[in-house]
Amino acid sequence: ISPVLIPAVFLVGVLYDFFNSELPPGIDQPLKLRFYNSLMISAMIAGKILQKVGICSDLTILRILLNGIPPFWRDSKLLIKDLKVDEVPLRIYQPKRPPTGKRRGIVYFHGGAGTFGSIRAFERICRYMAKKCNSVVVSVGYRLAPEHPYPGQYSDCLNATLYFMRNLEEYHVDPALIIISGDSCGANFATVVCQILLKNQALPKVRAQALLYPGLQGLDFQLPSYQQNASVPILFRKLVAYLCFRYLNKEPTVLQDVLHNRHVSESMRRKYEKWVSADLVPDEFKIRGYVPPTPTSYKPEAHEAVKEILELTFSPLLAEDSVICQLPETYIVTCEFDVLRDDGLLYKKRLEDNGVQVTWYHSESGFHGIVAFFGYGIFSFLSSKKILDSLVNYINSL
Repeated sequence: ISPVLIPAVFLVGVLYDFFNSELPPGIDQPLKLRFYNSLMISAMIAGKILQKVGICSDLTILRILLNGIPPFWRDSKLLIKDLKVDEVPLRIYQPKRPPTGKRRGIVYFHGGAGTFGSIRAFERICRYMAKKCNSVVVSVGYRLAPEHPYPGQYSDCLNATLYFMRNLEEYHVDPALIIISGDSCGANFATVVCQILLKNQALPKVRAQALLYPGLQGLDFQLPSYQQNASVPILFRKLVAYLCFRYLNKEPTVLQDVLHNRHVSESMRRKYEKWVSADLVPDEFKIRGYVPPTPTSYKPEAHEAVKEILELTFSPLLAEDSVICQLPETYIVTCEFDVLRDDGLLYKKRLEDNGVQVTWYHSESGFHGIVAFFGYGIFSFLSSKKILDSLVNYINSL
């Protein structure tokens, strides 16, 4: 590969970002975000080139870029150990200080659209939670799609959670203080795991679920946040659909149909509009130029191509009220400049309508994925620490 290729690809990424992305007023540190977005676009372009010439998968370079830089120091306040449960890597963080009583237990599922991300990439977040919350944190390295096919990620997360819940005594964890958490698709996994655990009466009841900018439905890609933030880094509206196809290991032949909701029949739309609709999004989140979209016609072939995204594993927001009303107390983070913002807002409403206590933190300058940049000093974003501190304060209040 020519040494000229790397700077050339980065230049293309910079130009693509400049002409195709939008940085609205009020977004956190826009120039820094533009640089990171250019890197990500460059990685995706490089991945496509390398796949064409048969060197590696198009996801390989993106995974390397987003794998994070591990801390260069051991943490003197934590005992950190790695193990595997049913082939799934876990990293467990325990405060070294002898416990004065039983500790909280936090299970954390990282984001990455089910196709990238790792324990290492979220090392700083989990260390921070373990120390600031004096808690045992279990970070789950679920296996990635498409190599490990959907819905295997849910099984991996569930099995890791079951292992922890059955071994609480070993980790000096209070069975009444278990928190299931995650960001982005990891928050989706956390939501699904909490719903599944309702059926298991033999295990301790989950105390709370903590969800950072969750993606919770594949029914409506025309919600206000999808329209307003369609071109906002680092998760463009079109990229959401593309990553869904990669996650399901399918060619994105009907990508535009999915973005225009042509994969949803009229009967299904009517069935779920009481839970998923722009009409349910508070008006204050529509003032940034939202225009109701023109209805489009249903395409059965589009539905058939991506019918998995309407399953309850992929779209836990569509679970029945009889399930939602049993869920534990919930903490939800939404970011203003995030295409998935309204998923969190709609889930908040569903939970509250069903009598579930919700603590909500809205980052007015945040964007999707911002927490992944936490702990890198000047390379971090101001809003990421505010989000983490809000999460820590919530966990410590339980």
